Amino acid sequence: MGDMTTFNIDNGYFEGLVRGFRSGILRRTDYHNLVECETIDDLKLHLQGTDYGPLLANDPAPIIVQTIDERLKERLVHEFTHIRNQCFQPLALFLDYMTYGYMIDNIILLITGTLRNRPIAELLPRCHPLGQFEELSTISIAQTPAELFNCVMVDTPLAPFFSGCTVVRSHYNVPPPHSYFSILNYFILVQSA
Repeated sequence: MGDMTTFNIDNGYFEGLVRGFRSGILRRTDYHNLVECETIDDLKLHLQGTDYGPLLANDPAPIIVQTIDERLKERLVHEFTHIRNQCFQPLALFLDYMTYGYMIDNIILLITGTLRNRPIAELLPRCHPLGQFEELSTISIAQTPAELFNCVMVDTPLAPFFSGCTVVRSHYNVPPPHSYFSILNYFILVQSA
């Protein structure tokens, strides 16, 4: 009797929420219909019959591909955040780990952009929304990996993973990184030293 009164007490709402999201996923026939659309307006018309109908309803008639991409990312982030806020551990930690890859990609994007003298305001919109965090826009003030860690990454969930990588370059005689791969190689070299 006690088992039935507490059955699914922690995850009941979450399970229903995920089942609802699952029922809204496009089916194979929907994808075939989308492939046959010749214009973006046809695509918008077909999406009206699915759970994605309200997605583009408020956008003006000449819809561009970037608008569709932005709306889909907004929906993904909204649903992901809602799921993350409703679940308990250990699933909450797993969902946090899912965002870490996007955070690292955003950091690498901004580092390489600043190394190429691109303004942060131009680079921030290109960052993935699941990897956004407050300190991301301050990445341009860091001149060394140690400053990058102390100014930007120290308050992020990524800090424990990079805390051993923040030694001074001159100690290891390593040149400053200038590309995505050299940044990763630098962190690997310093971590293994």
